[in-house]
This record gives sequence, structure tokens and C-alpha cells, in this order.
Amino acid sequence: MSLSPLSRRAVVGAALSGAVVAATAGPAGAASRPGPAPSSALSAGGGPARRNPSAHTPVPVPPLNVPALRAALADLEHPELTAAQLRVSGSAGRWCGTEGVADRATGRAVHERDTFRIGSITKVFVATVVLQLAAERRLSPEQPVQRLLPGLLPSGFPPITVAQLLNHTSGLPDEQDPPYDPSSPEDIARHRYDRWTPEQLVAQVAHGPMKFAPGTKQEYRGINYVLLALLIERLTGCRYGEAIAHRILRPLDLRHTAVPGNDPRIHWPHVHGYLRMTDGSLLDITKFDQSAAWGEGEMISRTGDLDRFLTALFSGELLPPHELERMFTLPPDEVRMVDGTPARYAAGLQTFTVNGITLWGKTGERYGYSSAMFATRDQQRRVVFSFNPTRRDATQAQVSRRIAEALTKA
Repeated sequence: MSLSPLSRRAVVGAALSGAVVAATAGPAGAASRPGPAPSSALSAGGGPARRNPSAHTPVPVPPLNVPALRAALADLEHPELTAAQLRVSGSAGRWCGTEGVADRATGRAVHERDTFRIGSITKVFVATVVLQLAAERRLSPEQPVQRLLPGLLPSGFPPITVAQLLNHTSGLPDEQDPPYDPSSPEDIARHRYDRWTPEQLVAQVAHGPMKFAPGTKQEYRGINYVLLALLIERLTGCRYGEAIAHRILRPLDLRHTAVPGNDPRIHWPHVHGYLRMTDGSLLDITKFDQSAAWGEGEMISRTGDLDRFLTALFSGELLPPHELERMFTLPPDEVRMVDGTPARYAAGLQTFTVNGITLWGKTGERYGYSSAMFATRDQQRRVVFSFNPTRRDATQAQVSRRIAEALTKA
């Protein structure tokens, strides 16, 4: 089996860990092993949220600046994008906008109901189901995953708790180097139908040694959520995607959100993703087997569904208070990212502060797609956006900076 270029950059996104958290990332494919998660491109307005954000007095958000939002969305050249869409909601105002084409072959303009690949936003759905199982006392977040998934990780590894997987403090080893050229768009295209099993993904980190003692540092790693998805399957007796559908998608009537499994297509009206090739041409990269991302990044959705999910999650419709609070609680102050910056990942959610406004949510990206969903804890402001870059590199952070500034600057 040849290794897919998605398999390892999906773990951390050596280029990006998503659309928002991207400022210091290197070029896509610059390294096949996951390194420190990129520093927030939006942190200039303040540091990470405190350990107990629920104790904060809500900070009023500025009025919606529609001209600034429209301008942030309209720039499809810095970097090169084929499309972009933005949905702002919450008690402080609403606005939707789109730019560009959903399909270059037909010239169809992108529509706010178009679906797209959401990448690592998948992790929020997985974390929600895991915390639901904790609320049902079917697991304890403090249990070692080795007890719940016996024989999957090497016996010499130290105990790694479910909570440490959820907040990326597991310390699992780097993945093995894949035998392909991840800097080559042609190689990416050749390997886009490679198929992986989750056990094969886990085997990529089973060679050791551990990066650090579990719970002592934080490093954003997709493999943590592959293990959590396997845990969901073990405890529920069904595929993790079906557990998400049963517990979240159907109850919330998210009709255009799905876990595609082995299907490389997007079946609803959707935005196409494109990849700039070495000869300068654009290749439609929409059809892409997502098994290399599995429980950490394979889902499909649209902005309206993600806004509904974010609303339900933050409103306590999906989790009782104790479990929900885990999603807003960062590790202790002494636990830092491996690059020495403050921890910014809780159980399923990440946080950043810009212009004094702290938001919680998640970013995601696949080839041809970048997306994000964030909200203030009190839901004065929610935002879901997606855009379609032709290259997977650090320039994508420019889009997120523009949108963040337009959303938070008075």
C-alpha cells in the first residue's frame, strides 16, 4: 500500500492546522512528520483564554462591519482562491456572503448552501460523542486508552488517558516518513485514492519513542482523534460515523453533514476544490478518498449546518454542563505547546483572542478546502467560513486574518 499525502499532513497540517491557526506554518509538504502546531495568526490582540473561561464577564463585540466583511471575502488573489463563503450569526448580528465559483468547468457561482470538506472540524463531532459517552458513564476521561483499546498501542507506552487524547497532550510518537514526495502536486493527485484503515494509521505511531510524557506538553495531533473514533466504535458497537449521525446529525436535522467513509465524492451541491499543478494548470481535486483522515478530518458539511451544530453545542443541547466545560478548559498553565507557547487546545475546541475578543471553535483543511467555525462563549458572535485555496501553505492565514479583523475590530 502506498501512503497518501493526506495521511500525515492531516495529522497536524505541516502547512496548517486549519484556516485560522496558521501564521508560523511552513510550506505544505515541507515535513512529513508533525511538528509544533502553528502559532495563532490572530493572537496579536491578546493571549489564549484563561483556564476557566466560563468565569469571564462577557466582552461586548463590536457592531457588524458589513463593508469590512465583504472586502475580506472579496479578495480571491491573496492568496489565490477559487471561492469563499462566510456566515456570521449570533445575538450581535447576522450576515452571509459568497465570492467566486463553485465549479470552474461550468462557471456556477458559489452559493451559501454549497457543501465542502470540513477537515479537522470533524474532531469537534468526535469529541462531543466521546464526552456524551463519558456523561453516560460508559467511559471515564481519566481512563487509559490502553485499557479501553487493549493491544492497539505498544505495551511499552506509558498510560495515555482519554482526556489527554482529547486535548492533545498524549505525547505519541511521530509518524513514520511516507515514501512519496509531499511537495509535488502531481504526487498528491496520484495518491488521492489510496485507502487506509484506522489500524494502519495507528501503526504509523507504534514504533516509538514517545515525544514527551503524557500530560506534560501539548502538541496538536490528528492520531489522537483516530484513537478516539476507534474508542467510539468499541463502546457503541457501530461505526463512529453512524454514532455521530445517531447522536448529533439526525437530532439536529443536519441534513447536509456526513461522514463519507470510503466514498471519495461529495453528493450534494458543493464547492469544488482545486490544486495548482507544477505546469501552472488547476486540477479538480474534489474527488478524494478521505480514509487517511478518518476520525480526525474526513467530514463534509455546509456553513448553515455548522452554525446550527455550534449553537446547539454551546447552548448545552448536546452535553451536560460538566462535560461541556471540558471543551472550554485548557490544560494547567505549566503545560505548554512543544514550541513553548501557551496551550490553546481544550477537549475538541481550540481558542484564540483577537482585538480583545476570545473565540472558541475549530479549523479544518483538506487539499482544495479550508474552513473554520468559531464563537464567543456567550454566542454574541458566531462565524463559519470556508474558502478554496489552490495551494496548501501558510499563505492561507491571510484569509483568516482578514476575516478575524473584520469580525472583531471596532
